[in-house]
Amino acid sequence: MLSSRYRPWHVPIFLGKYAWLRARNRPVLLNFEVTMRCNAKCGFCDYWKTPAEAKHSEMSDFAEIARRFSPMLVTFTGGEPTLRKDLEEIVASVRKAVRYTYVQMITHGAMLSLDRAKSLWDAGVDQFNISLDYLDERHDVARGIPGLSAKILALVPEMKAAGIGSVRFNTVIKNDNLDQIMPIVECAAALGGGVNFSLYTDFKNGNGDYLLGEAHQRELENVVQQLLAYKQRKRGVITNSDYYLEQIPRYVRGEMTEPCRSGSTTIHIDPQGMVRRCPDFKPDGRWQDYKGYEPINCNACFYACRGEAQAPLRLMSRVRDVMA
Repeated sequence: MLSSRYRPWHVPIFLGKYAWLRARNRPVLLNFEVTMRCNAKCGFCDYWKTPAEAKHSEMSDFAEIARRFSPMLVTFTGGEPTLRKDLEEIVASVRKAVRYTYVQMITHGAMLSLDRAKSLWDAGVDQFNISLDYLDERHDVARGIPGLSAKILALVPEMKAAGIGSVRFNTVIKNDNLDQIMPIVECAAALGGGVNFSLYTDFKNGNGDYLLGEAHQRELENVVQQLLAYKQRKRGVITNSDYYLEQIPRYVRGEMTEPCRSGSTTIHIDPQGMVRRCPDFKPDGRWQDYKGYEPINCNACFYACRGEAQAPLRLMSRVRDVMA
């Protein structure tokens, strides 16, 4: 789904930039992990264990990095990025540094008021990606924040009414929320937003409680078929490629052998300016020393960044996804 800041004629410009970056083996997506601090307590993530003192080592100048790589997409993430009081200044500086860059932010939404959302939108955030794995109190329990799901579902219509043109849910597919997947899609559509899916992995902290396995295969395949059928009926709500959705059951069956190429299209910059190919890998060095990443034989996850990196560019399908 395309932010309301852009018009259909922007699509070929972004596609041209994508082709230019790929031809030169430069990253398309730059993830700025502006903080590792987080005030949620998700059982499948360890960011909440980052001490508050870590804020003193967080850099504030990300514009130079953005200028160096000139990516097509920039994502501000964490941790929880809204913990940064200077986030608006960071966003505005990056927006000024690079032309034709689509700017996203990933947040759990607990600290995102309407005023803060408008402030970040004015600073240059094109799209807000709000984590939502369940439509009921299970989401509150999973994030360790009472009342969070209700707050998110009340905030999104307010954001849309205020002219914030692109809001989507980020939903992790787990073994206990398969019953929530299609309702979340319908909810996103009803609110005028979108949804992007990623598959749960225990690679981050070893918590296998939410992993999908053989016992869930039939239900998972049924859900994936429903998602693909929905995309055929209504483009622009589900923002994953068809390829990524199609491959999820195959990955869960243990049949995926393709090397991971996400590091060739996506890189992550942490709050100290260190670069890594994957959010769950250790840093490889300073961003100034980045020389590129080759594909690796790693089957630890099937995050969207991996799946979309190995997806064939079904051009017209992707254009319909963003222009719908």
